[in-house]
Amino acid sequence: MEDFNTISRRAAVKSSIFGLLAVSIPSIGYAKHINLAESPAPKEGLFHRYPSIDDEIVASMVGASHSDLEKVKALVTKRNELARATWDWAFGDWETAIGAASHVGRRDIAAFLMSYGARPDIFTYAMLGSLDSVKPMIEATPGIQSIAGPHGISLLSHAKAGLRSASTEGEKAASNKLISYLEGLGNADPQAPNMEMTEAEQQKYIGDYMYGDGPTAGFSIKLNMRKMLALGKLGNFGGGLYQKAKNVFTYNGVASLEISFEVVNDKVLSLTIHEPELTLTAKKVS
Repeated sequence: MEDFNTISRRAAVKSSIFGLLAVSIPSIGYAKHINLAESPAPKEGLFHRYPSIDDEIVASMVGASHSDLEKVKALVTKRNELARATWDWAFGDWETAIGAASHVGRRDIAAFLMSYGARPDIFTYAMLGSLDSVKPMIEATPGIQSIAGPHGISLLSHAKAGLRSASTEGEKAASNKLISYLEGLGNADPQAPNMEMTEAEQQKYIGDYMYGDGPTAGFSIKLNMRKMLALGKLGNFGGGLYQKAKNVFTYNGVASLEISFEVVNDKVLSLTIHEPELTLTAKKVS
């Protein structure tokens, strides 16, 4: 399908793994829009990257860590190493299991993962409302408060997620104290540029885009729960698109990626993904 492609076969294979699980735009309701894969069934033969742990197991673990404590317990008690699992949702949007629990405020899941060796970071401590941990980190590395977490979610947003899930007065007080500190810094909640669009403007982008003739060789543009455009694997929701210029978007906090749309007479014809070592064009088919 030469007319669908501007990339090599190697690049097409690389891109085909995008969207193994569907992810939505970061928000308090993020976990509700994760397509949590069932625990993978045993397979015959070895995983192609053995002795690395099977991708399906890793993806299932990180997905479950957003909302499903019982599934997390089942996976981790069987294989403790999964407490440190890390998954690339798409285009280098890396997330650890404890990172997933942290940005949705799941204190219980984070605590369980840490008890099995998960590595907490500044985002975990922000969710837990630990000023005594977060403040020294920022003082030791000025500016670290502006670094975004998974899916481009800010440090301040993690702290607010922790406040929403706080169950005791002590936890609420600690979270409020940390939030006040972070707000006082003035730069702990950076937001990606995003030009406003009307609903009519959004509609022209929505649809399916194909870069090959295989059943998964494409993307879908949909509106997510926050009424923002989102790009996912064909048929799925995905990460949020932020318009930085006319018909040019960034993806979910990924700095090195740009997605541009070819528009003629206000009709979208295709999208092109620009990565450092990859350019892929997909034609709009619906």
